[in-house]
Amino acid sequence: MRFMLLMIPHGYETAAPGTIPEDVDAVSAMMAYNESMQKAGVLISCDGLHPPSMGARVSFKDKKPKIVDGPFAEAKEVLGGFWVIDVPSRAAAIEWAARCPGSDNEVIEVRQIQEIGDYPPDVQALTSEFASMQTVKKTEP
Repeated sequence: MRFMLLMIPHGYETAAPGTIPEDVDAVSAMMAYNESMQKAGVLISCDGLHPPSMGARVSFKDKKPKIVDGPFAEAKEVLGGFWVIDVPSRAAAIEWAARCPGSDNEVIEVRQIQEIGDYPPDVQALTSEFASMQTVKKTEP
C-alpha cells in the first residue's frame, strides 16, 4: 500500500519567496529520518516544496482555466513537502509519520494513494494505461 505523508508547516503559507530551511540541526535530523525510511525499504520519493508565494493555482470555473499567482490569501494550511512510502498498512504509515523529527509548528497528514485495483472494473478498464503514466521519465535540459 502506498501512502503520501504531507508535511504542513504552520506559517509557511506566508513565507517569502526563496524561503528554505536554514536550521542545520533540523535538516540533519530530517535527513536521518529520510535515510531510515530508505534503509527500511519503504521510501519511494520525498521532496520539499518552495513556499506558495512562488507558486500558482489553476482553477476551472465554467471549465476555463483561471491562473492565480501566489501567495494565496485564503490559504490556512499549505504543503511544505512530502514523502511517498510503500508500507503494508495504514497503521505502518502512521507509525512512520510519528517517527518524523517535526517541530511544534508542523503537522503530517497521512493519505493512502489510490491504486488501480481500488476502482470498479469498468473504471479499471479506462485506466489500464495509467501505470505507464506513473513512471517518472527524466528529460534532458
